[in-house]
Amino acid sequence: MAWDTEATRKKLLDAGARQFAQHGFAGARVDAIGRDAGVNKERVYRYFGDKQQFFAAVLERELSALLEGIEVPDVGAFTAELFDRCLARPELPRLLAWESLELGQAVALARRKPICAGQVHCFRVAVPGLDQKAAEHLLLTAVTLVTACWSLGAVAESVLGAGLDLTARREALILQMEKLAQLTL
Repeated sequence: MAWDTEATRKKLLDAGARQFAQHGFAGARVDAIGRDAGVNKERVYRYFGDKQQFFAAVLERELSALLEGIEVPDVGAFTAELFDRCLARPELPRLLAWESLELGQAVALARRKPICAGQVHCFRVAVPGLDQKAAEHLLLTAVTLVTACWSLGAVAESVLGAGLDLTARREALILQMEKLAQLTL
């Protein structure tokens, strides 16, 4: 029976996303990733090189998908879609945080920059009169505010009390981003 390399790579990348989101680069263990994937840990090294290259591969796949394909008519709808993506895959904002904390630089910029540029263009179309820099900062603000729900939960608890109502937070973010978009003109 032939070995299904692509299926094994996918299992490892999926397990890596779960383990790195939970523990970060330093805390995740290759043997735990192998167990999670149901694959011998040696496959990580065979397919990806070392742990750092594997971490970069996980981040490239996962973080590129964060904004990819969001095609919405306005800033509020963009915020809602981004929030819903993070709600469905809470490991995404955690991986984004770990990337900054442990790598100190973005991975896969060649793939991610065009995606971000497309979103900036959408913001400029959605908010007539918004210049390039303002649109870039507005996108960064939207990503930062939305992902903070999952990466800065303790701050939410400090401000709002026990338990973050994600439905209420989603609606507040949509309204706030719509208003902010108008203020940036």
